[in-house]
Amino acid sequence: MKKVILSVILALTFISAQAQWTLEGFKFRDNWSITARGGVLTPMTKVTDFDYLRYGFGLNIQKMIVPAFGIGFEGDASLKTSEWFITGPQNYIDHQYVGMYLDFNLMNLFGGYYGVPRVFELEATAGAGWLHAYTPGKGNDANSWGTKFGLNINFNLGSARAWTIGLRPAVLYNMGASLKRQGGALPGQYPQFNIHNAVIELMAGVTYHFLNSNYTHSFTIAQLRDQGEIDGLNSTINGLRNDLENCNANNAALQSKINSLQAELDACNARPTAVKEVFEDLAAIRYVFFNLASSVILNTQRPNLELVANELKNHPGSTITIKGYASPEGSLSFNQRLSARRADAVKKALVNNYNISPSTINAEGCGIGDVFSVPSWNRVAIITVNQ
Repeated sequence: MKKVILSVILALTFISAQAQWTLEGFKFRDNWSITARGGVLTPMTKVTDFDYLRYGFGLNIQKMIVPAFGIGFEGDASLKTSEWFITGPQNYIDHQYVGMYLDFNLMNLFGGYYGVPRVFELEATAGAGWLHAYTPGKGNDANSWGTKFGLNINFNLGSARAWTIGLRPAVLYNMGASLKRQGGALPGQYPQFNIHNAVIELMAGVTYHFLNSNYTHSFTIAQLRDQGEIDGLNSTINGLRNDLENCNANNAALQSKINSLQAELDACNARPTAVKEVFEDLAAIRYVFFNLASSVILNTQRPNLELVANELKNHPGSTITIKGYASPEGSLSFNQRLSARRADAVKKALVNNYNISPSTINAEGCGIGDVFSVPSWNRVAIITVNQ
C-alpha cells in the first residue's frame, strides 16, 4: 500500500511539473483513447516452458491528464490452454484481471512536449486491481488482488497521430492468499512481490485516440501573446474602424454629388436639340481616281481638273493642295511611292494643260489612304483649292 501511495504522490508531482506547458485540449472529454490488446501469458517461473503458455486478450480505456501523465482502466482475461495452479474442470476463460493504472510518458517527461506526439514513444505503467479465477468444479471461485507493472513501446501513425500500434510487456503480481499452490506454480500464499506469484504478459495493442475539443487527437501548444501586443492590436483595430466610418461618410457625400450631377444630366438630355445645317463648298474639293497600281490620269477624270482650273480663274491668288493616296494592296514602300506619283501626275496636268503656276501647287504622297471605307476608292488624289 505504501508503494501505491508513493506512486500517487509521484504522479501529482509530475502533474505539477507539466504545468509549465500552456496547452489546449484540457477539457474532461479530451485525450481519451481505447486500446484492444492480444498476446500470450506465462508464469514467471515457467517462462522457458512453452507448456504453460496461454493466450490472453484485454481492453484499455485511458485519459491523458497532461502530455507526460495519464490514468486508465484495463481488463484482461486468459484462455485455459494450459494448466497453471488449479487443476480440474474449469471455464474456457479461467481467470481475469480488472484494474486501474497510472501511465507515464517517459519521452514527454524527460524530453519535453512540442505540440505533436512523437512517432516513437516509451511509456511506463503501474496499477492495481482485482484478480478472479473461475473454478466451477471446485464449488467456489477464487478472488485476490494484484499489482501490475508494464512498459508500452508505441509507434504513433499518420500526421494526425490518431492511431498507435505497440508492444505492451507487463508483469502481474498476485498479492492475495486465496489462490492455493498447485504443482509449485503461483502459490500466492502471502501478499508479496515474488516471482512465484507473478505472470509475464507479452501483448501487442492497437489504440485509437478520440478527437479533442481543439480538433486534434492530442494536446496542442497554446499560442500566447503578451498584453502589450494585444493592446496594440486592439488600438489598430479601433483605428481601422474609425477610418471605415470616415470612408462611409465620404462615400455618402460623393453619392449625393453623383445624384445631383445625374439630375443635371437628365435635365440637359430632356432639352430639345438645336439642329444646325452646315454646307461645305464642294467646288473647292475635287477627286481624281486611278486604276490599280497606276498613276495615269483617266480621260473620265479630266473634267475634275477643268473644274479646279476654273475655280482658280474665278479666285485669283488661291493655292492648291494635292494629296495622293493608294489602296492597301502591295507593300508600304511601294504604296508610298505610288501615292506620290499620283499627286505629281495631277500637278503636271494642271501646269501643262491649264497653265497653272507650279508655285501655287503643293503636291505630296500620303501612302495608303483611309479616306473612304471602300479600299479601292482610296486610289485617289484629292485636290483642295485654298482661297
